[in-house]
Amino acid sequence: MKVNDDAVSERPKPAHEVTVDHNVEKAMRVLKRKLIREGLFKELKLRRYYEKPSEKKKRKDKESMKRVRKEEARAKKFMNGLV
Repeated sequence: MKVNDDAVSERPKPAHEVTVDHNVEKAMRVLKRKLIREGLFKELKLRRYYEKPSEKKKRKDKESMKRVRKEEARAKKFMNGLV
């Protein structure tokens, strides 16, 4: 029986294949770190329940203000020579 090479090549390939000396635990830690950096867990938490548009706007405004304050604090520390 002949194997169809086209069918084999059409299989979806994994997005990331990480194996470190066949250490599954380490590969899982690496994957978890990547997912955290990409913000997947935060997005899953936000999408767990429906968020009304007004609540979404309030949340985004709050996050924006937090980001601005944090950046201002960093700039202030830098100007004072603490960093």
